[in-house]
Order: sequence, then C-alpha cells, then structure tokens
Amino acid sequence: MAAIDTWSRRRFLAATGGLALGALAPGFGSAGAAPAAASPRSRLILLGTAGGPTPKSLRAAPAQAVVVDGAVYIVDCGNGVARQMALAGLPLGAIREVFLTHHHSDHNADYGNLLLLAWAADLRRPVGTWGPPPLARMTRRFLQLNAEDIRTRVADEGRPPLAPLIRPHELRRGGVVMRDERVKVTAALVDHPPMAPAFAYRFDCPDRSIVFSGDTRPSPALIELARGADVLVHEVMYLPALERLIASEAQAGRLRQHLLDSHTTTEQVGRLATEAGVRTLVLSHFVPGGDPSLTDEVWRDAVAPYYAGRLVIGRDLMEL
Repeated sequence: MAAIDTWSRRRFLAATGGLALGALAPGFGSAGAAPAAASPRSRLILLGTAGGPTPKSLRAAPAQAVVVDGAVYIVDCGNGVARQMALAGLPLGAIREVFLTHHHSDHNADYGNLLLLAWAADLRRPVGTWGPPPLARMTRRFLQLNAEDIRTRVADEGRPPLAPLIRPHELRRGGVVMRDERVKVTAALVDHPPMAPAFAYRFDCPDRSIVFSGDTRPSPALIELARGADVLVHEVMYLPALERLIASEAQAGRLRQHLLDSHTTTEQVGRLATEAGVRTLVLSHFVPGGDPSLTDEVWRDAVAPYYAGRLVIGRDLMEL
C-alpha cells in the first residue's frame, strides 16, 4: 500500500477530527526557546483499536505507535502489529522501544513476532522492551521457539544474532521507566484484575504529552498519571451492547463478570478524562469491537455528556 503524502494525510485527518496539535509538554522547553512549531513534532498512530483476543473484521488488535524524529515507540503488540506498521508506513527497523501494558493475549500476542519480523527486515540496533514479569522469560522462550529460523537466517543471509538486540526490562512498580533524548516514559499501576501488575504509560514528548491507559477499570493512579495531559488514549466499553457480545462467547457468565470488574464504561471514561483535565480524549480498545451497529455517533453520544473536551473516536491507522 503506497504511503499517503504528508499534506494529504494531514488534510484528511483534519477533516475527520483525527489531527491534534498539542501544547508543549511539561518539563520540555524553556523561556527564550524556539517556538513549539520549530520543535520536532510527535506523531501518534493508532495501529489497532479493537478489544479482546479474537480477530475482528472491523478493527485490528490493540497496538499504538508514538513517533518522534522518526524513532518509533510501540505500546502493546496485538496480533498483526507488524502489518499495521507497514500499512502506516512505519519502518520496522525504526523501532526503539516496545512497551506492554499487561499480559493478556490481545496485548502481547505479537510481542516476539514484531521483533523477529523487524529483524528479518532492517532492525540492526538494540530494542528495549518494557512490561510486567515474566517478560524476560517470555523473551527467552520466544527465541527458543524460533531458534531454527534465526539460526538459518544468520548463516544463510548474514544477519546478526537476534538475542543481543532484544533487551527486556521487567516492571513491578510505577515511576519514570525510560528516558532518552526524545521522550520520557512514566508508568502507573492500574487496576485490571486478575492481571497484576498492569500498567498505563505516559509519554512526555518535546511538543506534548500522550497517555495510554492500557486495560483498566477507573483508576486513581491513572487519573494522576494523565493529569493535564494533551492526549489520553483510553479503553472503552459500551454496556448496552454487552449482552450481544456475551451471547457469542462460550464462557458467558464469567466473561460478563470480568468485563464489569476490569474495564471502563463510556460514562466512566468521560468522567475520568474530565477529572484528569486532559485536552483530548481518544477512545480505543473498543468493547465490543466487532459490532457494526456501534457507529462513531453511538460511541460519541455515550461519552460526550461526561466530557466537554475534544473527543476522538479511534480508528485503525488514524494519526493524531
């Protein structure tokens, strides 16, 4: 798929409400510094916006990219994330860091595959990976699973060994977890039982701040992490359609309780974003994510009474 030129992309996104321009993020810039427009700008790309582990025709599995100066930071690795990067025009070799919010399969199914496929393309520098335990053991097991392919490509194609390029970091608590010359990443523990720990992440970029909720029920720690953020990308669940979703699942009773205990409803996400004072709320990780009757207007009408800021209904490959 040919990449859309920058002007066409920006014009399309502006027309559809998908282009957000943020203020300077806290901690960046100073008196007498160049105007924000002269600074390197960040890009936020929603690679996949569905919720739940099963593939859906309407939306891809959860994954997001933050791009600063061409460096790509991935948040969550749902099924097909490498292909979604290709459709978004993002080089796999540009990945710098990968962050997992928790270890449900819709968020980590392609963690190893993304790095293997990036290595098979043009990844030649180390990538830091960040997430809850047992991330290091998962990484080792994935390399073992694919040892034959890796060995063959090293010998036959002259590629460097893959293992030294993946550097896992296991997170157990919140706080600043990663900082480089482009971004500062802060984690917060959120509530997504029975998964613990589970994390939300805040990216403070040169031009704005972007927060990813991961999967969570309403969380005071997330509100504090998102306080005053330019953009909050938050999961969302539409209760009136829940019974149709549950009826299609074999474990209906247990699934219902999990969804109610561990996720955030449309009303709750609007109230949370209002309390945190975020400038733009982006809905993603839609539950249900495969119901064609849930149009953008349905989602907007369910959240807007509780949030007066800029509201964006996320779509796969949308860029903000």
